[in-house]
Amino acid sequence: MQALIKQGTPKLMAFDLDGTLVDSVPDLANAVNATLADLKLQPHDQNQVRGWIGNGAQVLIKRALSGDLKGDVPTELFEKVYPSFLTYYAEHLCIDSTLYSGVKETLQALQQSGITLACITNKPSQFTAPLLEKLGLASFFDYVASGDTFIEKKPHPMPLLSVAEHFDIQPGESLMVGDSINDIQAAKSAGFKSVCVDYGYAGEHDIYTMCADAVISQFSQLNGFLQKAA
Repeated sequence: MQALIKQGTPKLMAFDLDGTLVDSVPDLANAVNATLADLKLQPHDQNQVRGWIGNGAQVLIKRALSGDLKGDVPTELFEKVYPSFLTYYAEHLCIDSTLYSGVKETLQALQQSGITLACITNKPSQFTAPLLEKLGLASFFDYVASGDTFIEKKPHPMPLLSVAEHFDIQPGESLMVGDSINDIQAAKSAGFKSVCVDYGYAGEHDIYTMCADAVISQFSQLNGFLQKAA
């Protein structure tokens, strides 16, 4: 992390949502299992659901139905079940979801320093905005890009490049903070620097082989960029 900090403070910092800013597994798992219960299928524990998060809600429910990462299920079954999942999750979006330690204080400090902040997530927009509001994070972000904001989503670089272009900031002056291979691959493809948190939803991937520019265990370690700026 210190080597990355020495390269200078980024003008744009983009953050993933689930697994980076907020632990949303409890509410997602409850919505998944309520959906499965309607079909009289066995529920999954939170650790299983945790490993399936990161590619958006559609992929999550396909994985839950199949019970594996492939998520290979008949189209008819998915189309029948998916609306129920959306309803369950919308009704219980932020019951047990919690911010990770230091998130709000660090975002506030970064914002006050003048760094442009963005949230770039694969979560559908119908959930992203309400969740940010409920958690008290919405006011920190100058731009929020959800999984359906652009025609592509992470790991495609389009969301990152589009946000950087919106602010007329060069990719080389930008940083992506996330917890999964999708975040790191998107950053690499877009020309962003990248930081991976080690407490999120990396799934079957080893965070130390993702080739992120830095790995951190505490969100507050990002305050190191403020020290460099000072």
